Amino acid sequence: MEKSMGTIKKLIEIDKSLVTKLKVLSAFEDLSVKALMEKAIREFVAKKEIERVENLSDEEKEDLGLLLLMQQVDKEDFVSEETIFKALDE
Repeated sequence: MEKSMGTIKKLIEIDKSLVTKLKVLSAFEDLSVKALMEKAIREFVAKKEIERVENLSDEEKEDLGLLLLMQQVDKEDFVSEETIFKALDE
């Protein structure tokens, strides 16, 4: 591994036919091979994240939704215990 400009680069062995295909695709996409690979990886990761969410149980989806809501709240905004219990009783 070589550290360069704050990033870590790893050598990856890639079949020559794959490199050729990447070069052709990058020409069609008007991207560098590196940019094309980065785009493909981002799309693959996004697809896997969607698949993972789709495979969650209803309870897990509710937990994830609650977690996302909790991350959006204003941590400086406080509610009294009395207000919370009143809301729960409704």
